[in-house]
Amino acid sequence: MLRRLIIALSLFFCLALGCIVFLMERDWVDFSKLDSYKPSQASVVLDDDGNEIANFALDKRAPVAFPKIPPMVVKAFIAAEDHNFFTHPGISFRGIIRSALVNLYHGRKVQGASTITQQLARGMFLSYERTYLRKIQEIFLALQLERQLSKEQIFELYLNNMYFGRGIYGIEAACKRFWNIPLERITTDQAATLAAVAKSARLFSPLNAPANARRRRNIILESMHKLDFLTRTEYETASKAPLRTLDYAAGNPLRLYIQEWVRAWAEVTFGKEAIYHHRFKIKTTINISLQEKAEHAFARTMQQLRATMGSEINGGLVSLDPESGHIKALIGGFDFRQSQFNRALQARRQIGSTFKPLLYALAMKAGIEMDSVFVDEPITVQLPNGTTWQPKNWTNTFDGPMTLARALTFSNNIITAKLFLKIGAPYVVSWAQRFGITHLLPYPSASLGTAEATVAENAAAFNVFANNGVYVRPNLIEWVKDETGNKMWQAETEQYRVLDTTLNSKMVNLLAHRMNMLKRQDQGWIDADTIGKTGSTNGAATTWFVGATPSLTTALYVGRDDNKPMGSQLFASGTAIPIWVSFYKAFRQHKKHFYIDPQLHEYSIDWVTGSPSDRRDDPDVVTLLR
Repeated sequence: MLRRLIIALSLFFCLALGCIVFLMERDWVDFSKLDSYKPSQASVVLDDDGNEIANFALDKRAPVAFPKIPPMVVKAFIAAEDHNFFTHPGISFRGIIRSALVNLYHGRKVQGASTITQQLARGMFLSYERTYLRKIQEIFLALQLERQLSKEQIFELYLNNMYFGRGIYGIEAACKRFWNIPLERITTDQAATLAAVAKSARLFSPLNAPANARRRRNIILESMHKLDFLTRTEYETASKAPLRTLDYAAGNPLRLYIQEWVRAWAEVTFGKEAIYHHRFKIKTTINISLQEKAEHAFARTMQQLRATMGSEINGGLVSLDPESGHIKALIGGFDFRQSQFNRALQARRQIGSTFKPLLYALAMKAGIEMDSVFVDEPITVQLPNGTTWQPKNWTNTFDGPMTLARALTFSNNIITAKLFLKIGAPYVVSWAQRFGITHLLPYPSASLGTAEATVAENAAAFNVFANNGVYVRPNLIEWVKDETGNKMWQAETEQYRVLDTTLNSKMVNLLAHRMNMLKRQDQGWIDADTIGKTGSTNGAATTWFVGATPSLTTALYVGRDDNKPMGSQLFASGTAIPIWVSFYKAFRQHKKHFYIDPQLHEYSIDWVTGSPSDRRDDPDVVTLLR
């Protein structure tokens, strides 16, 4: 019995070995096609009217032959990805065993063991799905590559087909895009920067994540030193070099923020292979006419601010269609080539007094009318941790009694803090979440806008008032179709009512008071109803304006990227409001009036004392609704 088992196992082993030899001896894959490059059928980005505003054509230049690849580049990639590339047969048995043990310990696949040859095989012939079947296919193809090609040919193909992010394929294209120099002229630190991207273009490209790229670059430089590729002095010099890039992306320096956000979203949703090699149509909600007008207003004011306050001043803007939540204009910063950080969708800043309308709406919901009188006076709030909080007004003065209508219009901090304490922190936090403001801690200081939000989130929160009390989540992509016209993805609208129409009508009336003051000072004011609120954080680190007409809701901020104060005497009236006003004057308002509940009636009060008044021409008399 034992003898038969041994014979059977021997026959099975011989058969398996014979199959492996047979498979390896045959040329199953035509690797010669790797040398040819066919132009891609790039996906296109459309505006809300179906016109092309961008495309994802690949940035791929002529391949570089191995003899022309600088030795330092070869050493950088060897140190980063595969120390034994020139000696192993295409796979690393030690690496496979190590990763298998690590994955077994964790109970899932957490570590790979891919050589440069395996990475080439995977990138050219397989998906990036992390399965054991794909790993077996990868190993088989790697062994085939090693049998049919020389090490130099493999390395050459690897660098010429590597993806460096932003549609950049090939090391020569990366050098041109990163530094505008040919490969032959790159320095040691630049070679290590290129090698850093091999791990992940999304996480380590110097265009996408410069801080990550620098850390990864220095790890590679240290590895090069340990492998005796660099002397100690060379390593220290290269690791201290600043990480500078010159992104020569074609296109409008403001509009590229939209293009790059769509590209990143599409790569995650459909994969790089799909969006670069299949002609997808990605329809955005952007209205190109409004986008151009927003860009002009933003750039003109920002140039003036940067000329007087320094080049660190930047900002972001988002404009929404009130009913659909479609983003009609988006500005992620002053110049995409200088900084790719999207301040409209990525930056979380304290929203300052733009939070106050939410709190006053909650007060009215709780039965506190805007003709109620509170006292502006020094207060001290005892905090749970034993410390105290003493809020101050931006004027550093106290004005005594006044109505809530006046307190909101002139952004009084003391009365707002009192209102917060009267209502209660848990109710305010829960209420803010209904407006999409989720980063709010239950402390009294939250009343003054310590909550953090993106520009898009702040626009959506204020849009509740412009949209008759209904919250709509902002959306930038409407749908995606493949090259045959089949719809592959469709946006879903998320909306719900926050305020009833009666309460919202009262808020619209209240938020119009400050705008009416601006209107009286400007003979060429916007030809439609306007509502708005300014906001500022300590030392004017961020100055906000959120404002709307019935046609469009816009939020924008101006501030430094390092969040340092711009100046104690700087306000939104000199930074954000001029952008908003210039933008809104530049387009025709299709809708003139906000909806007001017809059951409500006007009544006039002295907005200091709250007493009824019929002196309509008195600046201290204001009209409310009830």
